[in-house]
Amino acid sequence: MITVRPARPDDAAFIAAGNVHMAMETEGRAPDHPLVLRGVSAVFEDAGKGRFFIAERGGTPVGQVLVQREWSDWRNAWFWWLASVHVLPEYRGYGVFRHLYVHLQALAHAEPDVCGIRLYVEDHNSRAQAVYARLGMQDGHYRVYEEDFRPPAAV
Repeated sequence: MITVRPARPDDAAFIAAGNVHMAMETEGRAPDHPLVLRGVSAVFEDAGKGRFFIAERGGTPVGQVLVQREWSDWRNAWFWWLASVHVLPEYRGYGVFRHLYVHLQALAHAEPDVCGIRLYVEDHNSRAQAVYARLGMQDGHYRVYEEDFRPPAAV
């Protein structure tokens, strides 16, 4: 059985390891683990940075997601952005992300000032895109442009 709970500071190492694994898997980059761990810990120190959630199976963490907020002046409401999405490879295909998403959907719908949920996904990550589509998410028809002043170390 998969359950979802708010992350705790003692989950920081699990989350940081997941973030590093995700970067390797999706972008072929190996970010500096101590830097990632400090970034994850900063979320626990400042709730304005976001909130992590953990999916567990039998009390063992198997997946994670970070929820961050973006104000939409067009809607006079918040979008919740899902970031740092990671499911341990051996637990993929068992509905771990679905449990995380359904949990967050329920929380978002309970907040009158939340208008939707968004996430970004690598162009070539067709498996994740298929999961998101099955959950009812749609392509937002936007591309992300960035200027990264602190890119993670390349492999």
